[in-house]
Amino acid sequence: MIQSEGYVNFVAEHGIGTIEFYHPAGNSLPASILSRLAKTINDAGTDDRVTVIVLRSAGEKAFCAGASFEELMAVENEEGGKQFFNGFAQVINAMRKCHKIIIGRVQGKAVGGGVGLVSATDYTIASEEASVKLSELAIGIGPFVVGPAVERKVGVSCFAQLAIDATEWRSAEWAKRHGLYSELHKTTGEVDDSVKRLADRLAQSSPEAMAHLKKVLWQGTEHWDTLLPERAAISGQLVLSDFTRNAINKFKAKKN
Repeated sequence: MIQSEGYVNFVAEHGIGTIEFYHPAGNSLPASILSRLAKTINDAGTDDRVTVIVLRSAGEKAFCAGASFEELMAVENEEGGKQFFNGFAQVINAMRKCHKIIIGRVQGKAVGGGVGLVSATDYTIASEEASVKLSELAIGIGPFVVGPAVERKVGVSCFAQLAIDATEWRSAEWAKRHGLYSELHKTTGEVDDSVKRLADRLAQSSPEAMAHLKKVLWQGTEHWDTLLPERAAISGQLVLSDFTRNAINKFKAKKN
């Protein structure tokens, strides 16, 4: 894959399937990356070489900057908007329905859809640099697709804090305290060491037992196959508003 367009890579070794995604714009998630992520997660879930999955992004800075602003601005109608946001729904549902435990390796900041990815992992190991923000409301959308996954992890009250105060970062320590992160470490090296220890241990565990555990952990989310696409339609409508267009343009102007 051409690096300027980003990539999704998959490597299976010693029972561990590692999925790594990258995009030059802060590991953001255009439709092409979302589609590849969903497919790779689905494939890894049925790969006999894989007992446990590690989800990570490339680089040492941002874990994931969320939705691609370029693609948001390119949306021309409600159906196009729904299709774009449904990409997030497909990734979260792939992670939810995968029979294998997914370890999240979070080395840096997570925004919007990136927080959704973190929330859909089963065990997340993060660095102290991995602050989080749900920025959607600030650009007139709202975290509707990722909301169920975030709420499941941190509860309604903490989800509301993130969703309503959409311009403020919450520290990695806050995320750990409220259950979004399972472990917190000072350096990326320490994060990687802990990910490897847990992945190696789980790779030697019973696949059947972990599949049953995964089903128990996600009990009560079976309706997400319809809920998340419904939420995608809401976001797909809102992204066409003048408020959202102006907000994204202002944000891009600040960065430039």
